Amino acid sequence: MPKRRRQTAALPYRIKPGGELQVLLLTSRDTGRWVLPKGWPMPGKQLRRAAEIEAYEEGGVVGRTVKKPIGTYDYDKIDGRKKMPCRVHVFPMPVDDLLDEWPEQDERRREWFAAKDAAKKVDEKELRSLLARLKSTLDL
Repeated sequence: MPKRRRQTAALPYRIKPGGELQVLLLTSRDTGRWVLPKGWPMPGKQLRRAAEIEAYEEGGVVGRTVKKPIGTYDYDKIDGRKKMPCRVHVFPMPVDDLLDEWPEQDERRREWFAAKDAAKKVDEKELRSLLARLKSTLDL
C-alpha cells in the first residue's frame, strides 16, 4: 500500500449566543462534497499556519488555529485517474471573521452547520467522529 501523504485542515467553528457549536463546511471544487478547508504542507510554514491560509483561500475564513491538531482522518484524493492516499491533520480554528470576497469564492459554497449535523454531511468516517465529539474535545 502506498504511503499516505500528509495534508493539513482547519476546522472553522463558532459558538452561537445560545451556546450552540457550529462548524463551517465548504464544498469541494470537483465533486461538491462537504469538506473542511485543507491542503498540502507549505515550505517554511507550520502545519497549523498552512491550515489558516487554506481556510482563507478556500472559504474566506479569518482566525487562528489552536497549536495542536485534535486528530487526523484518512481519505483518498483523486488526482486525474489515480488515487492518492492522504492523512489530514485537523486544527480547530475559532472564526474571527468571514470575508465577503476571497480567492476561491466562485468555486465553492460555504455553510454553517451544527457540529452534530456537520458530522452527517461529511463522507470520511474518522472526520465524522471528530466532528461528533468536537464539543467535548474543545471542552465547551
